[in-house]
Amino acid sequence: MARTGTRTRMARTGTRTRMARTRTRGMTIWAGTIGLGTTTTFAPSGRLLLGQLAQSVPLSPPKKSPLSDCVRNIICIFQVHINIEGDLLPEDADPEPAPNMPEGAEWLPFESRIQFETTELLYLRNEMPQNQINKLMELWHATLLQAGSDAGPPFGNCREMHTSIDDITYGDAPWSSFRVKYSGDIPNNAPKWMTDSYEVCVRDVNVVVANLLKNTDFAGDFDYAAYQEYNSEGTRRYCNYMSGDLAWKHSDQIAELDGTEGAMYVPIILGSDKTTVSVATGQHDYHPVYLSIGNVSNAARRAHRNAVIVVAFLAIPKTEKHADDSEKFRLFRRQLQHLSFTKVLEPLKKGMTVPEIRQCPDKHFRRCIYGIGALIVDYPDQVYHTCIVQGWCPKCTAKAKDLDNDPDSLPRTLTFAESLIDALDAQDLWDEFGMVEGIVPFTNDFPRADVYELISPDLLHQVIKGTFKDHLVKWIGKYLKEKQGKARSLRTLAAIDRRLAAVPPFSCLRRFAEGRGFKQWTGDDSKALMKVYLPALRGLVPDDIVRTIRSFLDFCYLARRSFIDENDLEKIEDVLEEFYRYREVFRIRGVRPKGFSLPRQHTIKHYPRHIRLFAAPNGLCTSITESKHIKAVKKPWRRSNKFNALKQMLLTNQRLDKLIAFQCNLKDRGLLESSRRQQRRERGLEEQAANNIGEAEREGIEGVVEGPRLIDEVKLAVKPQRKYPRSLHDLASHQNIQVPQLPLLVGKFLFRQIYPDAEDDDTIIQRLCVDSKVFVFHSAKAYFYAPSDLSGVGGMRKEIIRATPSWRNGLPRYDCVFVVKGEGEPGFRDLNVARVKLFLSFVHREIRYDCTLVHWYNVVGQEPDNVTDMRRGRTPSPHLSIIHVDTIFRAAHLIPVYPNELIDKYHKHETTLDTFDKFFVNKFADHHAHEIAF
Repeated sequence: MARTGTRTRMARTGTRTRMARTRTRGMTIWAGTIGLGTTTTFAPSGRLLLGQLAQSVPLSPPKKSPLSDCVRNIICIFQVHINIEGDLLPEDADPEPAPNMPEGAEWLPFESRIQFETTELLYLRNEMPQNQINKLMELWHATLLQAGSDAGPPFGNCREMHTSIDDITYGDAPWSSFRVKYSGDIPNNAPKWMTDSYEVCVRDVNVVVANLLKNTDFAGDFDYAAYQEYNSEGTRRYCNYMSGDLAWKHSDQIAELDGTEGAMYVPIILGSDKTTVSVATGQHDYHPVYLSIGNVSNAARRAHRNAVIVVAFLAIPKTEKHADDSEKFRLFRRQLQHLSFTKVLEPLKKGMTVPEIRQCPDKHFRRCIYGIGALIVDYPDQVYHTCIVQGWCPKCTAKAKDLDNDPDSLPRTLTFAESLIDALDAQDLWDEFGMVEGIVPFTNDFPRADVYELISPDLLHQVIKGTFKDHLVKWIGKYLKEKQGKARSLRTLAAIDRRLAAVPPFSCLRRFAEGRGFKQWTGDDSKALMKVYLPALRGLVPDDIVRTIRSFLDFCYLARRSFIDENDLEKIEDVLEEFYRYREVFRIRGVRPKGFSLPRQHTIKHYPRHIRLFAAPNGLCTSITESKHIKAVKKPWRRSNKFNALKQMLLTNQRLDKLIAFQCNLKDRGLLESSRRQQRRERGLEEQAANNIGEAEREGIEGVVEGPRLIDEVKLAVKPQRKYPRSLHDLASHQNIQVPQLPLLVGKFLFRQIYPDAEDDDTIIQRLCVDSKVFVFHSAKAYFYAPSDLSGVGGMRKEIIRATPSWRNGLPRYDCVFVVKGEGEPGFRDLNVARVKLFLSFVHREIRYDCTLVHWYNVVGQEPDNVTDMRRGRTPSPHLSIIHVDTIFRAAHLIPVYPNELIDKYHKHETTLDTFDKFFVNKFADHHAHEIAF
């Protein structure tokens, strides 16, 4: 559906303001090359096609899900199709085929598939040291000689392998460098920072973006235009960056420029964060800058499919302790950072107003217009980028002393900031608006770039590690200490820890065997604690503190969804209002007597606006850049010899990018398919294989199913268990089963399967016996669509449901499941909770039945608990029945309603479901469970 209407008059002219003229004052810049390779020339050729929309998979939940289906209706920015000469092309025009490679040149610069896959295994996957590669090649050669073969190993040594990698042209983006030095007035006995020069290592970001755009691995996860998406009820929803208002606004502004009709908008997403690779051998700090593009889907960006590329390493100026806090040095550090970003983005500046021809993942060529789309940084870097004072909000002008209750606060904008600079002096800017004079955001050098608008939400540091770990968890400990004294508060914290240790096992759920008393927290630690923390508090702290945690967790889980619609935004605003209301308990109880003026916690007030601008925040979170630290900084540093490590790290990154890009190209040409898959394709069964969950099962680990979205189902394990009787009557009396009524339960099950509309008839039920062999299984796998959780790019997740008499050679484990009632009610109302006691399979009248023996839980009350907002259940009597595995939706996690007395320190968490009789249905076990329960 083409968008029409008048364009807003918001196009940037690209002119620089008065304050931009002081940008480089006091600095000298000169460039130098690092010598890591030659620059490749990007020469587009072939056909140019603009405006073809991405063909995406329908975004409906699983067919058994109690969640409502969603129809994806899209309103898209209008684009036209032209060829490279500017002539219009039909919308259904195909891209020109790639030129045929000469025979024997398919694997160049490698000689064969063996050479490439050996390189991929040793360099990319195993990261084998050079001396071990040399030893491996020697052994390989000796083995061939011993077998009487004249052939040699794939490579003579590691140097030959590295040469082959360096000869790859795909994904090539060489490194260069420039140096910056202070050139102002230098006094006698000047501090070290004034005389040092600082090297900044950069890549040509224009080449990097071109490599990202032509990566065929993103073909199914790429948006070619800004769009607005609505569900079947006409409610707008937000997912990938291009569905947000900011991409739509920038597309409007681009339309005002001459010569941009039908151009594709390519938003540049930047992220930066300092990281430390070693403390024991000296403080080795690095400040990498990462780049991605907003056209790539959030799922692809989170899945580490090389959609985030390191493009620079910024200098980290240091000086003597006595000069570290001087005003001039602080100003220099900020100027250096802004200047560095300006130099990094300079190759893209021309393409922000004049379209450039680039090949896209669908192999079409398009005219592309670049623009800065978002900045992914934590709060200290937000302060640097927005040129504000520490303690102030980068998004609004609320006073630092009262961030949450300043009635005169206004949104920060570039226009507003420039008017303040013109009207006020430096001291008034600092005191009244928290602005630092004399520094201009680097975004002022680029069109359509308002730094205050481009700062994206940061779930990791603002919400998970900030508000939850650094604030709420610490406040609870402080409250207990002030109200109960040190000794008693320690006993209460020990009781919380024992409750956490008693949580029953669940698929992909971390266990806190010693409670939450670990010394060094990570983001994963905080996320894991959030899943089990709430029930552990109930009864040990005031109810309003529990409600504070509950409302905050609801906000966190809502904000971290992959799809957020306007109804979800209303829920976010409601739970935030609850959070602010219940949070007052910490002020009343004396934990925060002066209030809550905390920048990271204050920022969550802006999340509804952030979501409308940037779409789902989980695609623009510093957790993405922090995880990229491992691949781009920490592992390359460990692979270096630690002497002048940076240049070795740059070379490693360059080689890794080349290998990954070449691998994608080989996959696109079908050269990496196994012989088995080639035979299947010849038989015409490729489509069947694509929908076969067994294929995904072999490729994915628990919690992750790689590949596209598949059919949602629950499947029994591949192989049955041995040493079980094959007769149903003998099985009923087996020592691991001990259910005498099992034949009767199976008869009732078969009666409901054969006569679904009839009332129970005991005579017929008793005659429905199973004469065939019965097979027992100790586990089943549930596959379902859960894009907000740890999942594959297609949004699929896998979890294992276990019913085994001995888990890991220990105690029994019988998991709980959600069972669909089929009454059509939304959310939890259409689900029952049961505990699996046995998985079995048998054949009756030539029909195979995969079923399970379950122990039902009874729901307590019609409404959730008014403190934790969790559903409660109990098991007053052993109510057993047989159900088909197709009625199982997925696994459920239960946490006990803990008694007031202290849990025995020798209690084993495997026995929790047998020891307690009242439970909460844990809606915070993962995002999918929360969406069901909410």
